[in-house]
Amino acid sequence: MGTGWAMGLVGRRARPSPRARPGAGPASGKLAGVEFDEVIRRRAMVRSFSTDPVAPDTVDALVRAALRAPSAGNTGGTQWVVLVGEAETARYWDTTTDEAWRDSSPRWEGLRRAPVILLAYASAEAYVARYAEADKAASLLGSSETAWTVPYWIGDAAFGVMSALLAAVDAGLGACVLGNFRGEDALASTLDVPEGWRLFCAVPVGHPDGNDHRSPSLDRPRPTPDERIHHGRW
Repeated sequence: MGTGWAMGLVGRRARPSPRARPGAGPASGKLAGVEFDEVIRRRAMVRSFSTDPVAPDTVDALVRAALRAPSAGNTGGTQWVVLVGEAETARYWDTTTDEAWRDSSPRWEGLRRAPVILLAYASAEAYVARYAEADKAASLLGSSETAWTVPYWIGDAAFGVMSALLAAVDAGLGACVLGNFRGEDALASTLDVPEGWRLFCAVPVGHPDGNDHRSPSLDRPRPTPDERIHHGRW
């Protein structure tokens, strides 16, 4: 497998960050670093960015945070493609969106300005091979993808994405998640992604410009914590 399409990075210890200023939020412009409890509370999907670049060290730290997420069986079956700058991010937009969507979406202009797009990939084959090894053979998951009731590669990809989202908040940035709806094959061809690696999602990252369009989903009633947390039994 070639290494040019993805970053193989070793995790590093997170730096402490100062507590955020009261009232700062993900749509209010550049953010200060925050404590962990504030990171959790402030995390929100940001879909409108300024064109201000993100420092290379910061981009590196986001991906390293993603690679520190749990990995079933220590498989390491997730990898990331990092697109920085308009020439590179255009490879994503050109293959995964069409003119009709770009003309009709009120979010297009804000999204396209994101200076960084992180692409989360996962390999089912890597997990099947890992669970065929001697120490995992008793799980009976090493025969094929169909043996898996719950695909661990999807969970691991999601863990990594959440780590990247939280790291973005800690770095004073905004980010969101864009699902894999169309153009995966064309994107893979453009980026020389090896066969067997599937796109989980894209994570645009940048400085919020404060012009986010409010999501209609926020008007949907949300179950209360008491309705979602069950102690002892359902």
